[in-house]
Amino acid sequence: MLPPAGHCSARSRHTITASPSPLIPSPSSLRPRESRTLLPAAAVGAGALLCSAPATPIPDPRGGRRPLRAMAQTHDAFITPPASEEKVEIANKHGERLVGVLHNTGSNKIVVLCHGFIATKNDSLILDLTAALTKNGISVFRFDFSGNGESEGQFEYGNYRKEADDLHSVVLYLYQKSYDIAAVVGHSKGGDVVVLYASIYDDIRRIVNLSGRFDLKKGIEERIGEGSIDRINKEGYLDIKDKYENFNYRVTKESLMERLNTDMRAASISISKECRFLTVHGSADKTIPVEDAYEFAKLIPNHKLHVIEGANHNYTAHRKEVAEAVVNFITSDGA
Repeated sequence: MLPPAGHCSARSRHTITASPSPLIPSPSSLRPRESRTLLPAAAVGAGALLCSAPATPIPDPRGGRRPLRAMAQTHDAFITPPASEEKVEIANKHGERLVGVLHNTGSNKIVVLCHGFIATKNDSLILDLTAALTKNGISVFRFDFSGNGESEGQFEYGNYRKEADDLHSVVLYLYQKSYDIAAVVGHSKGGDVVVLYASIYDDIRRIVNLSGRFDLKKGIEERIGEGSIDRINKEGYLDIKDKYENFNYRVTKESLMERLNTDMRAASISISKECRFLTVHGSADKTIPVEDAYEFAKLIPNHKLHVIEGANHNYTAHRKEVAEAVVNFITSDGA
């Protein structure tokens, strides 16, 4: 059962993460942030006058010309007006400023979009999903997790539980603003965050996991380098650099252990059967194998799996298909 608007009860079913290791110092400076700018709301009517017949003479079969009365032709179908955009700041439970963009279609039905690892609310997949949802009259809120994009906080490699708490702060804010949250959607790491969220809080009726990883013990050295786990255990941290040797981010032993001890199996089986869950995955995903999606499907009680043939991790050539899957799931009435 959903709580009434403005209220959201939390329940912790499982302690999924282990006790943190001693804190390893990490860079204290925050990432540069853009200045806060509010975008004006667009005032657009619901209908549109498509064309008017010209008030010019037309031939008269009896000879000569006769005037044609001007007749306005209107379209039966309404054109969906563009959503207004507003930058919104929300404080998380640590007092850090989370920055998001609210796309208001005029409907209080809204979907929250969560980005993946080292991404932001402006990721191209997030923007394409925003366009698809607002085109269907659904409002959208996309935001940066703490330590990412414009939001305050220190970037961390793991941070799954904290990002789930960030999402809860966003959900509470939207409920307080009388929005009806139709779903939360997360891509990649964001997919794991929404799984974890659903296992901790019981306040959203639809969850969508796009390309999330089931076994978080896998894929680490593929991303940060072979032998990196041993180095982190020995030295306490590892600085990740780009191909030009510029600093990208630091992986601390604490954040690594937080990932290793975040159990997606325990999270999956603790999700309420009242929560409708969709997992979407590409069959050609080389970052996270499609087999992970089948593991989620085995354990989450009220689950639907949608595999997009030939799609990669970011659905580069399959944006239409992934958007349709998400929109259809959110707007469907079936269980």
